[in-house]
Amino acid sequence: MKRLLLVPVVLAVFTVSVLGAYNIAFIVKATDSEFWQYTIVGAKNAERDLQGLIKVTVYGPPSEADIDKQVAILEDVIRTKPDAIVIASTSSHATAPALNKAYQQGIKIILIDNFVHDTGYHSFLATNNRLGGALAAEKIVELLKKAGKPLKGKVGLISSMAGVQVLIDRDEGFKTRLKELAPDLEILPTRYVDNDIAKAAAAMEDLVTAYGDQLVAVFADNNHTGDGVARVIEERKLHDKIIAVAYDSDPQEVEALRNGSLKALIVQDPHGMGYKGVMFAFMAIHGEPLPQYFDTGVYVVTKENMDELKWVLDPYLRKRY
Repeated sequence: MKRLLLVPVVLAVFTVSVLGAYNIAFIVKATDSEFWQYTIVGAKNAERDLQGLIKVTVYGPPSEADIDKQVAILEDVIRTKPDAIVIASTSSHATAPALNKAYQQGIKIILIDNFVHDTGYHSFLATNNRLGGALAAEKIVELLKKAGKPLKGKVGLISSMAGVQVLIDRDEGFKTRLKELAPDLEILPTRYVDNDIAKAAAAMEDLVTAYGDQLVAVFADNNHTGDGVARVIEERKLHDKIIAVAYDSDPQEVEALRNGSLKALIVQDPHGMGYKGVMFAFMAIHGEPLPQYFDTGVYVVTKENMDELKWVLDPYLRKRY
């Protein structure tokens, strides 16, 4: 892969000297989330490393729940005729018409995080989210055994949003693997919370109230749901009663990992997603071969190994621009 990133410097410098820097639009799912801020750090570091050959402009709606706003942003971006678009589409379908229009106009399209169906694109970079969900299930079973608890009881699943493919993959991976490992654990109906921390906390409160000591574990499938779950566990001092595992990392989740409110985080590499997404866009502009799919990796982080994996927990450590 490193060989692919070495676009001939002489050609690139000559092209830029004639045409100016290539314009790459970087569109995130939301600006209110540390996860997407981490991808922006990666994108901007790629811009820096390409030393004036590209200009990265960042766009995104305030919330992942605002799919229509992201579509409107994309349509506005296309009218500016960038050389490439790197997009983390909240919807797997809503952005397809606009992306197809851009693709047909010759704009290079790099998808990150979430696949968009029925559209042309040059490469797709993402986490194997089914694997991530399965790793969450394995960690819950491991921690229940370590705590000397029987593999019986109820398990909550709090999801950020319904109908989002990356979350569907995480949740299905989690449920499938948990049933394989511990068939006597009952997975409760999924609670959807519109990517809202307060709603995630309310959903967790409902589970605790409804099931009490029967609730032995919870899986939260993104950082906002993880924040909400951790808040309730800490306030109610349920650290030793409920095994909670969450996806992603933000400062609140990292602190919850330290204090034991969350027992493990399933962490992606958002910095790498942003960095490689921009590099792949630059390669596409130059006609370099790209993989159809690139796995950006997933990590299981616990209190015991969090110092070793601090670079993936806090991508700001890699901020250079």
